Amino acid sequence: MDIFQRDLAGLGVDAREEEFATEMLPRIKEAQKILAKLNNGYHDEKQTREILEELMHKKLDSSLWVLPPFYTDYGRNITLGKNVFINQGCTFMDRGGIFIGNDVYIAPKVNIITINHDLNPYKRTITYCKPVYIEDRVWIGIGAIILAGVRVGENSIVGAGAVVTKDVPKNCIVGGNPARVLKTLTDIAK
Repeated sequence: MDIFQRDLAGLGVDAREEEFATEMLPRIKEAQKILAKLNNGYHDEKQTREILEELMHKKLDSSLWVLPPFYTDYGRNITLGKNVFINQGCTFMDRGGIFIGNDVYIAPKVNIITINHDLNPYKRTITYCKPVYIEDRVWIGIGAIILAGVRVGENSIVGAGAVVTKDVPKNCIVGGNPARVLKTLTDIAK
């Protein structure tokens, strides 16, 4: 199992190991170069999408709309559905995988983080990843933080500034630190 497979499997990856320096770090640096191109200067929607395709190494739907600046540590482990809007200043730490469904709206300065460090202070160079899933028709409010291993259920709303540490049920509004259910959305018209 190579370092990328271990990362996606949630197994520990140590920044001091040789494979990190020879395999992972070059890909992280490549992402930083592409992000520098994206985040400096003006690009129309098509140009922005083309730069993101270069970053993510995949074709993206023409309905995607991202307003730079946009930040990520890796880029290749982001999957985006149709009609996704990502506002300015968002950070996606995607080494564990970020999966975003259709019709998702992400406000400015949202952080989606799939990585965490070992709790032992003598092993903090070791990181562990868990994927984040954002299901269809989710709205994530300004400055929200979604942490590793979380699934946000369909139709839900994550309030501004919320810190989401656990799964969010479908059809609800969550807010606070840590986020908790504030309201259930019962009258959802299709």
